[in-house]
Amino acid sequence: MKVILLDDIPKLGRRGEVRDVAEGYARNYLLPHRLVLPASPQNLKQIEQIKQHQEVRSQRAKAEAEEVAKRIETLGIAEARQASEEGRLYGSVGVSDVAAFLAKNGISVEKRRIGLDEPIKALGEYTVPIRLHHEVTAYLKVSVSRG
Repeated sequence: MKVILLDDIPKLGRRGEVRDVAEGYARNYLLPHRLVLPASPQNLKQIEQIKQHQEVRSQRAKAEAEEVAKRIETLGIAEARQASEEGRLYGSVGVSDVAAFLAKNGISVEKRRIGLDEPIKALGEYTVPIRLHHEVTAYLKVSVSRG
């Protein structure tokens, strides 16, 4: 059965794509949960219009994300923390510290978009990726020194 995806579905496809799925899967799961529409000619025309609107919105969001990325890359965090003789921090610099720094500089970023896998626990220079859009990633320089 051919269906049009109304939402991103893992292992099946992205929103707006036309996929061929098993009839039982579509009838018993996808359609009742309103994740798909049957691929009729009328629905295909409607989805094309929706795709055009989404493309315009996506381009606008990408342009805004690129502007924010330029602002982020001009910034740099200089954290002064207590550290041992070997250079290990007694605390750490985490995602919340980066988010607070960005908020203080007028940039609102969700914590889950900050790509710091684990907190920084040693002195040094680090580069933290921040995903602003699925095509735009900014890199923030973090400098941790003894304080």
